Amino acid sequence: MKFLIAGKNGQLARAFIQRFESGIREFYAPDEAGFNITDASAVDAVVGSLRPDVIINCAAYNLVDQAEQNRQKANAVNALGPKILAEAAAKYGAYLVHFSSDYVFDGSKEHALYSEDDPVHPLNEYGRSKLAGERAVQETFSRHLICRLSWVFGEGKQNFIFKLGEWARGSEFLKIACDEFSVPTWTETIVDAVLQAVDNEMTGLYHLTNSGYCSRYEWAKFILRQQGIAKFIRPVPMDSFNLSAKRPKFSAMSNARLSERLGNTIPSWEEAVSDFLKKQS
Repeated sequence: MKFLIAGKNGQLARAFIQRFESGIREFYAPDEAGFNITDASAVDAVVGSLRPDVIINCAAYNLVDQAEQNRQKANAVNALGPKILAEAAAKYGAYLVHFSSDYVFDGSKEHALYSEDDPVHPLNEYGRSKLAGERAVQETFSRHLICRLSWVFGEGKQNFIFKLGEWARGSEFLKIACDEFSVPTWTETIVDAVLQAVDNEMTGLYHLTNSGYCSRYEWAKFILRQQGIAKFIRPVPMDSFNLSAKRPKFSAMSNARLSERLGNTIPSWEEAVSDFLKKQS
């Protein structure tokens, strides 16, 4: 089975590349300049030339606050790009894996984790662009796997764990939101689940997260405790940061449907964070 990865430089793409390099799967991860998913002719040329069995779309515009002013760029990468990839996959007979976000929800659910059947209502431009990408893929062809992710962390600098370490080194104490809840999700967990789903030829929309949920504040406390870092963290409301983009206060998703289909239990976020930090030490 031949894999083609879009978005080579992101932390999720790097996790897939590392897994493929250590295994026996054939893969291609072209430079983003030559495989720009917003350029239909470039995508057609790459997919038509390589004829992959599976396309994994790790390309995304993830700058949530900047998306408020950069709506055109966010929609180009998060909505138009997936549509172009889906069209190429349909044309050349490939299977498409695409990733979305918990930010398609507004956080108003009060009694349980979000399921795939819950109504969507994004609060910001980033969330709206990710929802548009989901729908573009769904409307283009059926051989797709869409996975909604949340609070993704892995190797690299574009994640909360790295940023927390930088903040801890540069500040006497930290202020972390105590009223924003979701699920920290390790890139390794994502790779494991996606490859198993691909091998089982699963299609449709699933929530792919580690198990459980927490607040940003609880996550930060757990990370620093695991690292043996003594740092005072003050819990504060998310609104105190005056961010450009409005965020859902509770967007934790249930992975029950995916876990049942895969036939296994997805590790808790605490296990995933601990294992990740051990690998980094």
